[in-house]
Amino acid sequence: MKTRIISALVALPLLIIFIVLGNMPLKIAITVLTCIGLYELYRAFSGFIKPVHYIGFAGAVIYMAFIEKIIYTASLLNVFIAVFLLVILVYVVIAHESGNTMDAIVTFFGFFYVCFLLSHVYLTRQYIHGAMLVWLIFLSAFGCDTGAYFTGMAFGKHKLIPQLSPKKTIEGSIGGIVTAIVACVIYGIIVEHYNELAGVDTVMLCFLAGLIGSIISQIGDLAASAMKRYTGIKDFGKIMPGHGGVLDRFDSVILTAPTVYYIMFYLIKIS
Repeated sequence: MKTRIISALVALPLLIIFIVLGNMPLKIAITVLTCIGLYELYRAFSGFIKPVHYIGFAGAVIYMAFIEKIIYTASLLNVFIAVFLLVILVYVVIAHESGNTMDAIVTFFGFFYVCFLLSHVYLTRQYIHGAMLVWLIFLSAFGCDTGAYFTGMAFGKHKLIPQLSPKKTIEGSIGGIVTAIVACVIYGIIVEHYNELAGVDTVMLCFLAGLIGSIISQIGDLAASAMKRYTGIKDFGKIMPGHGGVLDRFDSVILTAPTVYYIMFYLIKIS
């Protein structure tokens, strides 16, 4: 616990700085995190599958470099996906003697699991009112993690999915959801009081982000646990002492980020 706290005290200010700065500094930070996360994922599967690292890295860098055009230009995302898949399939054909289809599948999956989903942190920050609402991603994900941990320690009796995560309990899961909702709603009340967002029901948006985001964050956590169990590893990496790798720390954020983004996107669009 001491190591985890020290690591968090070092990483948290960096996270805050990049989120506050937004724009190019945040884009670069997300790109770096993405490449580290991709490396961790590909390495985890490399015992029996050979993901094509450099194609995954190249796809991530190109996607992040032109993310605004790719996401907001009609059909350009479809073109990018098609070309990215084509490049992987060309590699499979050329390297058919040393590789196989599973190499291509894991390479393709890795890009979307790590890069595409995590990029929604940047998309949220850059969207309307994003400077205020991007924090909901972390309040929901980390709030749920923290609430689940302490609630589970105090009241946990019934295992959630012991085959994937032996220490997680139903009580902890519920406690995590409640904690995330409370944190997000309090944040929404504060934002609405000091900086009312025109045409946005801030408290409702924050409530939905806390409720849905916390549920999805736990799915993200369990999905990462399933991958680690399948590949026979304890942690994806060691870059954050006490936490593991990028994927170990951001496994809940990876799914929470797009959840909060699309809640924000549609609620603001409707209003």
